[in-house]
Amino acid sequence: MSRAAAAARDTAGQPGAPAASSRPPAEAAGAPGAASGTAGPPLATAEASPRSAHLGAWAELLRLPALFTVPGDALAGAAAARARPGPRTLLAIGSSLCLYEAGMALNDWADRAEDAAERPHRPLPSGRIRPAAALTAAGVLTGAGLALAAGAGRPALAVAAPLAATVWAYDLALKHTPAGPAAMAAARGLDLLLGAAATGGGTRAALPSAALLGSHTLAVTAVSRRETTGGSVRAPLAALATTAALTGLVARRRTRLPAGRRAAAAPGLSGSTPAPTAAEALTAALGAVYAATAARPYFHAALNPSPPLTQRAVGGGIRATVPLQAALAARAGASGAAATSLLVAALAPAGRLFARRAAMRKVSIT
Repeated sequence: MSRAAAAARDTAGQPGAPAASSRPPAEAAGAPGAASGTAGPPLATAEASPRSAHLGAWAELLRLPALFTVPGDALAGAAAARARPGPRTLLAIGSSLCLYEAGMALNDWADRAEDAAERPHRPLPSGRIRPAAALTAAGVLTGAGLALAAGAGRPALAVAAPLAATVWAYDLALKHTPAGPAAMAAARGLDLLLGAAATGGGTRAALPSAALLGSHTLAVTAVSRRETTGGSVRAPLAALATTAALTGLVARRRTRLPAGRRAAAAPGLSGSTPAPTAAEALTAALGAVYAATAARPYFHAALNPSPPLTQRAVGGGIRATVPLQAALAARAGASGAAATSLLVAALAPAGRLFARRAAMRKVSIT
């Protein structure tokens, strides 16, 4: 939900590089009229530039393109609970988005001293946003997330409260400790369970899906810890192995025996492995997309663990979150699960399109 995330990272670009100009607002706006000696643009245009630059700084702080990796958590949780998404699911998605953005703002507030040395272009060290404003935003967004979860019911609030606590603990205490990746994985898993609790009233059926999504997040977060320095071959290799294992687990078919032979039939008998259903075919296809999105950049980072390739590996891992969420939704096989999975899958191209239009293709979420 914060640095690595997810969790949740940029759905469309390479982490670690600035998305927008790191110059002060006046310089970034081009200071119209300064070189020509003219009186400058009309008053409305002159006022719009600083306002636009300020909004751009907040968009960079909150990593808006990365938001497209968030709704799939709740939707996959609803499918795992074998329930159709409804108004409570929308409240869970709203809660997830708020808590995710709280983690983004809190991340930069907690890292402001480190970023001043390593990433001076970011909104806080560059002076475009005050640290107090970022901390206030984190608190307000956390409160809003909990309020939305409460609106979805007590089961949802019972999941959202530890999720919020995990977000704050990660950013303020656990990020640079060995427990950091596990905390991030727990946050993503809890986010999926939030959708299950809000939609279906319980979380037990969604625990396997939460574990799979958490395992993916753990691998991505482990790689991200070296994205500015590089040099780690072990983390990309482990992430590559995790991707292969998750792909197999997600796409694994369950043996279905014909009626009247469920007790007597043994594996290998005719009819014990019927043709894949539409849901199974969709799950396998989405699993293949997940593997293709994550595996190649992991492999390149393992061959050459330089900072740029490590950053691309992190970006690929985060982009792979969306097809994994879609595959988990299709895997549930519940009524409406196929439509839910396709809706989740559509978030990936939507996120890339938004990132291009917002000129934030290279925004980092670490």
